[in-house]
Amino acid sequence: MDTAAFENWESEVRGYCRNFPTVFASASNARQVDEAGTSYIDFFAGAGVLNFGHNNPNMKRAMIDFLEADGVAHSLDTYTTTKRDFLTRFHDVILAPRGMDHRMQFTGPTGTNAVEAALKLARLATGRREVVAFSHGFHGMTLGALAATANEAFRQWAGVPLRDVVRLPFETAPGGKTALADYAAALADPSSGYTPPAAFLVEAVQAEGGVNVASPDWLHAVQDLARTTGALFIIDDIQAGCGRTGSYFSFDGYGLDPDVITLAKGLGGYGTPIAMNLNKPAVDAHWSPGAHTGTFRGQGLSMVAGTVALDYFADDELMDAVRAKGETMRERLATIAAANPDRDWEVRGKGMMQALDTGDGGFAKAVQKACFDAGLLIGPCGSGGRVLKLIPPLTIPDEDLAAGMDILEAAVTEVAR
Repeated sequence: MDTAAFENWESEVRGYCRNFPTVFASASNARQVDEAGTSYIDFFAGAGVLNFGHNNPNMKRAMIDFLEADGVAHSLDTYTTTKRDFLTRFHDVILAPRGMDHRMQFTGPTGTNAVEAALKLARLATGRREVVAFSHGFHGMTLGALAATANEAFRQWAGVPLRDVVRLPFETAPGGKTALADYAAALADPSSGYTPPAAFLVEAVQAEGGVNVASPDWLHAVQDLARTTGALFIIDDIQAGCGRTGSYFSFDGYGLDPDVITLAKGLGGYGTPIAMNLNKPAVDAHWSPGAHTGTFRGQGLSMVAGTVALDYFADDELMDAVRAKGETMRERLATIAAANPDRDWEVRGKGMMQALDTGDGGFAKAVQKACFDAGLLIGPCGSGGRVLKLIPPLTIPDEDLAAGMDILEAAVTEVAR
């Protein structure tokens, strides 16, 4: 294994490679193979990007055809046949069946830029500055999104004050059951010193924050408070969306009506970068041409692959499988937790985003290493890295899923001894 080029010439900021210390050479669906020929089952899936597996063959074929036809790979926001295909397909498969008339805004090609654009639009639409965000939330690493992110491990590197965010407890955090009512009461009190916010920014499932799942009732309470205060209701569905939880949006079926939805990660299908916000027309109307730009908004390859990805949502086949596999994952994690009753572990998740909260970052890190040594890629998350998060490709074969869960169980047992 030759890592000299990385160690000698790449920045010290590199991170994931330290958890997965090998040199990968190829990948297919839910497996990656290193240059020595060792095959790894992937329960990390590019931090939630590869919902449809590595090198999805349908997307790969479409991308090759696009390249061979000299398709427009870079277009800024000019009109292209490729973008028209994506817009039309997304409208027909995702928006129209849900009765949604949101406008699609392509931002810079990262999730954090989608959040930046959403915050900018909220402040523009309301004339206010402060945004309500929640404990354990993760929204990105650029300054506006980082201000909304709660994790101090990320916030400490900003180098400047991270301002204009009011932090409330998430539903599952201490104080989360009463925080919204308390905040509403403070806003109603003219002597409280509180002023109405521009937006409420929330994840229906907090992925990086520890796989914390909000209830429909609590999310409705957030939406209702946003409406009452004249603020925008923004759902960050960047990691939990695009089918990850067993429906396209993580909040499908909840009866919610967000003003803005941020999407990225799995949106491009193949792992190629793309990010998009869904804005209600009345909100989107506050934009002026060029008010938010990005050199790589018109990423042709991502739109080609993303259009093919939408085929998975034309019927219920994949989402039925995701719900079934997610239940299998949950049951296996529950078995692991039950075998260690003295440790007070918690299993939680939705669809194929499942997690085991071990309560101990050192323990979770040791399990992650043991898994890697045995041929499984996983990534801890949550406070102090104590949560083992499982996010394999939605297309993972049953045998790979079972084998990966076997490796995880053995690793937990080994470390627990």
